[in-house]
Amino acid sequence: MASERTGAEVVLLMGPPGAGKGTQAAKLAGTRALRKLSTGDMLRSHVAKGTDLGRKAEGIMRAGELVPDDLIIAMVESELAAMKPVRVLLDGFPRTPGQAAALDELLRAQGVALTAAVALEVEEDELVRRLSGRAAEEGRSDDSEDVVRNRMDVYRRQTQPLIDYYGEQGKLHRIDGMGSVDEVSARIDEVLP
Repeated sequence: MASERTGAEVVLLMGPPGAGKGTQAAKLAGTRALRKLSTGDMLRSHVAKGTDLGRKAEGIMRAGELVPDDLIIAMVESELAAMKPVRVLLDGFPRTPGQAAALDELLRAQGVALTAAVALEVEEDELVRRLSGRAAEEGRSDDSEDVVRNRMDVYRRQTQPLIDYYGEQGKLHRIDGMGSVDEVSARIDEVLP
């Protein structure tokens, strides 16, 4: 039960577009009493609050640039430092091995370590079917099969270094993302302590 969980726990959830990551993240955060932390949410929060980090990020975003790692890492550090104990579900961070190494250092400074890196895996044809169906339902034209397959390619290229990084640490858990929401959730629960 979520309310009984009191120790530190840090879970990273990865998955390609259409794998059900958002659904699983919401469920996992609720059942394990984890705070979902996404870089997008952090950026919006810091900008809205007018923090020093938010003001720096806002100027960069207005110029159409990517917010640099040092600012993202500083925001993550700020969020982690405010948690006692650290109980977090990371979504969208880290995105690179450099960010992953920085996260390891931030966690070490808090006296905790990554509990698990969970990678949802779904067959590409199923991802195309899901995203194409979602595009049709929502009237989106940006999810044609070619666009979706390109997004899968980009995801694989960007994520493979993280898969390797966490695999080498023995923290990676590949989860079959096919099946019902509850079936996938049960598979995730099986690999988490």
